[in-house]
Amino acid sequence: MSQPIPRTFDRFVIHDLARHNGQATFARDVREGLSSTPKQLFPKYLYDPLGSKLFDSICHVDEYYLTRAESEILSRYADEIVAQLPANQTLIELGSGSAEKTRKVIEALLRRQPTLLFVPIDISASALDDSSRALLQTYPAVRIEGYAADYFDGLAALKPVKKGPVLVLFLGSNIGNFEKHAAADFLRAIRQLLAPGDALLLGADLKKDRRVLEAAYNDSLGVTRAFIVNQLARINREFGSNFDLRAFELISVYDEAVGRIDVYLESTRPQSVTIPQLDLSITLEAGERLHMENAYKYDLEELKGMAQQTGFDLTRTWQDEKQRFSSNLFVAAE
Repeated sequence: MSQPIPRTFDRFVIHDLARHNGQATFARDVREGLSSTPKQLFPKYLYDPLGSKLFDSICHVDEYYLTRAESEILSRYADEIVAQLPANQTLIELGSGSAEKTRKVIEALLRRQPTLLFVPIDISASALDDSSRALLQTYPAVRIEGYAADYFDGLAALKPVKKGPVLVLFLGSNIGNFEKHAAADFLRAIRQLLAPGDALLLGADLKKDRRVLEAAYNDSLGVTRAFIVNQLARINREFGSNFDLRAFELISVYDEAVGRIDVYLESTRPQSVTIPQLDLSITLEAGERLHMENAYKYDLEELKGMAQQTGFDLTRTWQDEKQRFSSNLFVAAE
């Protein structure tokens, strides 16, 4: 893998792997996804600069309870969470985004120690830059070494810079975007980074009534649709394609048998789409769906089993008052 491109400021370094590798990887995944049967795209590419802003807007709509529930947990229990661990010199966050919820953990850590190294990893370099600068202004005791990268590239790059003890954050129920086997592989990759006693705080949405779940992924204002359709707009912008963004309906369906929300864009009419820069043409029938995202939901026994399978002990779980969402402390086992 090529070396990351660092951009250095006072108390702040970004290693921009995404800029170096991202366009070629995006092109490969779009070509493969749209050539597959059924057609699919990949959720990590939803988070370009506009997509990141649209997701921040989703977090404020009435139906999308996940962010509010997790924020409630962290507001109430952040001091209790960090008290479970040795003094953490390093806080790593995977998929940091705007880092708004992260502030509660940073503040709890700084109440226990004078300084902190924060290592955010995010696929969106612009979101990483914006959030890091805001954090540096608020917290003079924080240093930031960020990685604009996908999760696995970011974890691989972290190995030579780790300073323990370490707390890793993977918030927002992003673990739900992985298939179950891939989620286990991802947790094992995190575990390889950690020494025994280091910890992962894992956000996981809980199984609940179908109507609540489906509404959360298809809000009445249409913000979620705008967020999902933006990936097609990004393909139009970057590869010269001609997707008609108005000709897609957002479909979010909960599969109770597997505990998973499936998110699709459904073509409302026949379409012929050309993507000149990828030398690709596709057709879509009326009613044909592009698979855009999975969102697995968990119960507490499943989370405990996943910890045991991947080299962790699930030592504590915190829930919001309505018991919709969970924050789980996975401690790296001996």
